[in-house]
Amino acid sequence: MSDRAGELRKFLAVAIEAAREGGAIVRAGFDQPKQVSYKGDVDLVTETDKKSEAAIVARLRREFPEHGIVAEEGGGGEGANARYCWYVDPLDGTTNFAHGFPMFAVSIGLLERGKPIVGAVLNPVSGELFSAQEGAGAYLNEKRIKVSEVSSISKALLATGFPTHKRTSNPNIRYYWEFTLRSHGVRRAGSAALDLCSVASGRFDGFWEFGLKSWDTAAGMLIVQEAGGKISNFAGEPYQPGDKEILASNGLIHEEMRRTAQEIASAPALNPVT
Repeated sequence: MSDRAGELRKFLAVAIEAAREGGAIVRAGFDQPKQVSYKGDVDLVTETDKKSEAAIVARLRREFPEHGIVAEEGGGGEGANARYCWYVDPLDGTTNFAHGFPMFAVSIGLLERGKPIVGAVLNPVSGELFSAQEGAGAYLNEKRIKVSEVSSISKALLATGFPTHKRTSNPNIRYYWEFTLRSHGVRRAGSAALDLCSVASGRFDGFWEFGLKSWDTAAGMLIVQEAGGKISNFAGEPYQPGDKEILASNGLIHEEMRRTAQEIASAPALNPVT
C-alpha cells in the first residue's frame, strides 16, 4: 500500500468512527422528547445537533489537530483555508428528526485544497453507512455500490430539496414541476446527504438542489463520483461545495438534466394555480 493510500484509509477510518459516534447521539436523541429552537423562521436546530457536532469535532481535533474544521452549528471554528479541512453536518435533516421521520444523517467530508478525498454518511436509524475515499470506490456498509444505468429522464426517478429560508423567492418549484412531468417522479426526502448517497447507490438516477452549504455536500459528492456518477453546476462546470446549485446524476442522464434545467431557467414563470 502506498503512503498516500494509507493516509486516505486512516482519514476514512476516523471519519467513519466520528460518524458512528455522532450517530449514536442522534439515534439516542431520536427516541427522546425534542428540544427545538430556530435559526430562522423555519430553520430548526435541536440539542441533538449540538451534542453530535461537539462529539464529532472533538474526535477530529484529537486525531488531526492541524486540520481545519467547518461545522454547521459553528462548533468547528476557523480552518477552511487549511490544506485539509473537514466539513461536518452533525444532523442533516433536522426537520425530519424533529418530527419523528427517520430520514436524516450524519455527514462528514474531508477536502484537500478544496477537493473531496474522504466522505462518510450515516443514517443512524437504518444503520446504513455510505463511504468513499479518493480512487477507491464507494460503499454501502461493506458492499461496493454503483450508480444506475438509466439512460433517459423519462425512465428516471429523481430527487430534490427545498430550502428552509427564502422559500418564497426560491425558483425550485418550477424545476420540481417540470422534472416531475418528464420523469417517473421526483422525491423530496429532506436530507441532501442521503439524496446524494441514493444517487450513488442507484436508488435515484439524478438529484438537483439550490442553496446547499458546503457541509451538506462535501461527503455525498465524493460518494457519487466514486460510484461512477457525475457532479456539476447547471452550467456543466465542476461543482464546488457551497456553490449555489448542484446537479448530481448517474452520468448517463446528466446532460439531459442540465439542458432541461437551462430550459426551465429561460422559460417564463409559471402562473399560480387557481
